[in-house]
Amino acid sequence: MPQFSPSYSFPVQIYYEDTDFSGVVYHPNFLKYFERAREHVIGAEQLRNLWQQQQLGFAVYRSDMLCHEGVEFADIIDIRTKFYFESKYRTVWHQEIWRPNGKKPAVTATIEMVCMNQARQLAPMPAELITQLSLGM
Repeated sequence: MPQFSPSYSFPVQIYYEDTDFSGVVYHPNFLKYFERAREHVIGAEQLRNLWQQQQLGFAVYRSDMLCHEGVEFADIIDIRTKFYFESKYRTVWHQEIWRPNGKKPAVTATIEMVCMNQARQLAPMPAELITQLSLGM
């Protein structure tokens, strides 16, 4: 059984531009919200430094998303994120979108990320990044 990190929370305001004609969030936007939440966990500064100093970044290897109910214009959703290290190359992120006063998640996703170099080749995550992320585990 993998050892998950603590759960991180990230609020997102739903704007009209995020929705379709009926006021319900257009489903590809959920992937953007999940991306923002992962960036919040790792840190934008850390990601920039990783790219500029070590020429390393992350790419989605696999994603599985289920939409259980709609998210609507003007909602302020809570994106709950936890992850574990699958290997020195891959992290697995479990993410959920919760509506205000929701009894269950509106959207769930499992997203696998791999570390890659600028040549788009698989590369091990730096030990210092693993240590930084592990401190919350």
